Amino acid sequence: MAEETSASVALTRDLIRRPSVTPADAGALDILQKRLEAAGFTTHRLPFSEPGTPDIDNLYARIGDSAPFLLFAGHTDVVPPGDSAKWSVDPFAGEIIEGELYGRGAADMKGGIAAFAAAAILYLEKHGAPKKGSIGFLITGDEEGPAINGTVKMLRWLEERGEKFDHCVVGEPTNAQDLGDMIKIGRRGSLNGRLLVRGKQGHVAYPHRADNPVAHLVTLCAALKAEPLDQGTDWFDASNLEITSIDIGNEATNVIPGAARVRFNIRFNDLWTPESLASEIRRRLEAERPAEQFELTFDPCNAVSFITQPGPFTELVAQAIQAETGRRPDFSTSGGTSDARFISRYGAVVEFGLVGKTMHQIDERVPVADIDGLTRIYGRILEAYFADAPSP
Repeated sequence: MAEETSASVALTRDLIRRPSVTPADAGALDILQKRLEAAGFTTHRLPFSEPGTPDIDNLYARIGDSAPFLLFAGHTDVVPPGDSAKWSVDPFAGEIIEGELYGRGAADMKGGIAAFAAAAILYLEKHGAPKKGSIGFLITGDEEGPAINGTVKMLRWLEERGEKFDHCVVGEPTNAQDLGDMIKIGRRGSLNGRLLVRGKQGHVAYPHRADNPVAHLVTLCAALKAEPLDQGTDWFDASNLEITSIDIGNEATNVIPGAARVRFNIRFNDLWTPESLASEIRRRLEAERPAEQFELTFDPCNAVSFITQPGPFTELVAQAIQAETGRRPDFSTSGGTSDARFISRYGAVVEFGLVGKTMHQIDERVPVADIDGLTRIYGRILEAYFADAPSP
């Protein structure tokens, strides 16, 4: 089959066969580095460390030394396969069955990395190194993990070297059903909170001698959910707070517990910052209970909302997709977080990759035709970008 021997499909299979479950690299970056160096890219391996977090290896590659600089970004690390016995095939074998490539990372996002690497190599074979402009790759091994020793530190390293990209395409799987459905032009932020309510432990037959914290906790949870945080904005859905865990820690049926805990997550739009959200949550709780009767804490937050306003660059990407697929992609800010939230602090960024229906699932897979189609879309983006580089 032609799909099995195309450069992008072959590279996807090679990457899948490296079980790079975060934080392991398992040789995935070596494969990509060799392909890019052979095409003329200058590469740098960038290992980073921080106490209390796993060491992470990363890869940066660039050809050209001038603007405009188009950067492709992604991650070779993958989530664990789960119970391998439940897969139809070995999750790291990269097998093709009835036109679909199976394997952990096929959709998220080794197929995307292979597609933009193959597209860049084909572009260079056709045109040679850019006479004006640069093509680069920012590949981390830490996106599925703590996201501390990967993209964040690579971007700082670039800044310290005086390297600045103009536009970036992140190859995350953005499409819901078909290739070309959707471009992500932004993402909501994510904030995790914890609420602790203390009471007084006692016997259930003598409630007047105790103070049940569960009743207070229910009241406070209702206060958190009573009113919407907002009504959404032009490009974002309404922010939402979801209670994710209630923990009493009490297995006895005849004991009133002494404490009750709740964990919650807020996915927030560009109306909020983590700080303003924390203030609003505290205000709602204090309207129901004195501040000294509960403890409210928030996890450190590096997932803030961002938006790349539609303009020449987003239109260039959309037109490349439409020219290849025949469908006009929606501009969206839906979904979870990605490393684009870090990249957005340094330049304009959009996300576009494969269909994500099976990512993180048993039997993760993508049609080989989609990998080749995505390669052609990235090729169209390169052609259009260096023909007439867009403004931000």
